[in-house]
Amino acid sequence: MSKKQQKTKFVTNDILRSSITGAFQKLHPKYMVKNPVMFVVEIGFVLTLIMTIVPTIFGDDASLGYLRSYNGIVCAILFVTVLFANFAESVAEGRGKAQAASLKKTKQDTQSRLIGRDGTESTVSASRLKKDDIVLVKAGEVIPNDGEVVEGIASVDESAITGESAPVTREAGTDFSSVTGGTTVVSDWLKIRITSRPGESFLDKMIALVEGASRQKTPNEIALNTLLVGLTVIFMIVVVCLYPFATYSGVQIPVSTMIALLICLIPTTIGGLLSAIGIAGMDRVTRFNVIAMSGKAVEACGDVDTMILDKTGTITFGNRLAADFYPVKGKSKEDLIDYAVMSSLCDPTPEGKSTVELARSLGTRIDDNAAEQIEFIEFTAQSKMSGANLPNGSIIRKGAADAIKAMVKKDGGSIPKDLDEIVERIAGLGGTPLVVSADNVIYGVIYLKDTVKPGLVERFQRLRDIGIKTIMCTGDNPLTAATIAKEAGVDGFIAECRPEDKITAIKNEQAEGKLVAMTGDGTNDAPALAQADVGLAMNSGTAAAKEAANMVDLDSDPTKILEVVEIGKQLLITRGSLTTFSIANDVAKYFAIIPAMFTLVIPQMQMLNIMKLSTPMSAILSALIFNAIIIPCLIPIAMRGVKYQPMSAERMLLKNMGIYGLGGIIVPFAGIKLIDCIVAPLLSVLGI
Repeated sequence: MSKKQQKTKFVTNDILRSSITGAFQKLHPKYMVKNPVMFVVEIGFVLTLIMTIVPTIFGDDASLGYLRSYNGIVCAILFVTVLFANFAESVAEGRGKAQAASLKKTKQDTQSRLIGRDGTESTVSASRLKKDDIVLVKAGEVIPNDGEVVEGIASVDESAITGESAPVTREAGTDFSSVTGGTTVVSDWLKIRITSRPGESFLDKMIALVEGASRQKTPNEIALNTLLVGLTVIFMIVVVCLYPFATYSGVQIPVSTMIALLICLIPTTIGGLLSAIGIAGMDRVTRFNVIAMSGKAVEACGDVDTMILDKTGTITFGNRLAADFYPVKGKSKEDLIDYAVMSSLCDPTPEGKSTVELARSLGTRIDDNAAEQIEFIEFTAQSKMSGANLPNGSIIRKGAADAIKAMVKKDGGSIPKDLDEIVERIAGLGGTPLVVSADNVIYGVIYLKDTVKPGLVERFQRLRDIGIKTIMCTGDNPLTAATIAKEAGVDGFIAECRPEDKITAIKNEQAEGKLVAMTGDGTNDAPALAQADVGLAMNSGTAAAKEAANMVDLDSDPTKILEVVEIGKQLLITRGSLTTFSIANDVAKYFAIIPAMFTLVIPQMQMLNIMKLSTPMSAILSALIFNAIIIPCLIPIAMRGVKYQPMSAERMLLKNMGIYGLGGIIVPFAGIKLIDCIVAPLLSVLGI
């Protein structure tokens, strides 16, 4: 799925309608109590509603003729405040539910061919399939449930899950043997072992996650929620203590004004947006075609200190292609090229094809028709070489330097003195040397180059700017690994890396108090994915890898871990920025309400009325109205996230304190004054 495809309308008409309905449904106290800050606002609404009906129920002065109207206005504003907070969360959930609806269309109860233990075939409903059942899926049929291919090779259309229209190959016994329920086999056939129970498939988990049904609060979110509750309790104590102080000073303050003061001082802005920020963070990851198994996984991405990356397929393209030919001393380059072509004409591998293409561009003397007379010898892990047997009895081989040297020595041939130098030079360039021999004579070396993906140097620099260390894992020798690491710009590398070495590297970093992220797709990657704080598995990988990881990339792009980490950073920055803005808001609201409450009895308090608000009542209501309308104004920022730029934590803190800290003080001053200019005349007409 392209980035262009991923860009969707912020709020559709359907999402808007469902969000408005959801805002009212969430007014139930059973739901509101989960958000203590907004629950206090709802309690304030209920109390002011009672005081609107019976103005003197809490002992307010009955002589105040405007009291009922004033209480009613405060009640209405508090009600709108709660609705706006619920609306913010409903919008975030609505975007996820819209995506879940499209996924549900993919999920269907199909008929499948169940293969019994005796080999007999029977047709059963997909919903009746059990874990470890074997099913046969032919071209044009839908794969009934998640599974592992145990036999066969076929092209599978996964567009319903990934959005990518090009079919992918799934084959038994490889790291690309995992299949997802709801996808379609478009060619050949597959025998699949079911790996999930009904209702527990990958698609079921996706639907539950994007709907928010299984969303749990993350540790940071819980910690921030605890802080907000603490601030709310402190302000409640302050307001309760303020009432007898005001009475002692001779100031008659309506209870609704005390409630308004409390609501303006507690962090309602971040309280109303906190859940929305968390849901939106998961939504952004999901729209990037990555499924996070929990909000904690997304949040952990933002705290990552070290990233473990496989070289092949992640840092490099993985296909080693011919880049040049190096003849040994005494042999011509033309002869080397011709023998390399003869050994590669029937070679279907990327290395073989690229050797022929490069030779053609350099003007080889071998015609394509020669392939008909050649007996091709395939590469095997034991021989470490491939080649061709010619009709005249000539034997041509290309392969690993050690294998070719051993073969030549065994048959009584000699090893050119400069061969090792050429091999080491190619390895030093980060390439792979393929030695070419003909009739027990070594002619030279093919230079195969594994190319670093474009743009990675800049992306690794971005990670370095925010303090994230990158470590490359590769099975290459130390010399080759060092060259690739330098070219890619990673901070470190592990050469000749085995699966257990990855786990050791992760544990070593974690022992230093660091959070580690890594990608993987094979069963041998599963232990390391489970050990890492953030494990991103490829959807094309094995079921074991996906089960061990806490995130799955539907596009199976290993480099996506870089963007996922940035999304996690953006989530934390957004939450911190809006929290700073919310708390800074209280300063302006303090200067609006406190002078208004005491200025009639204590004229010196007028010095604090730096906004020159019209009347005490208009000041209080203006602050309360601003407190309500700022929540929907910040919904787009909560949904899209604060713009992320790579920089050190110190610079990021200073920047956000400057923008959202100072902004949180300045914006309310301007906003409350503007609202006061509108509210004051209206209150005058109402006699308040």
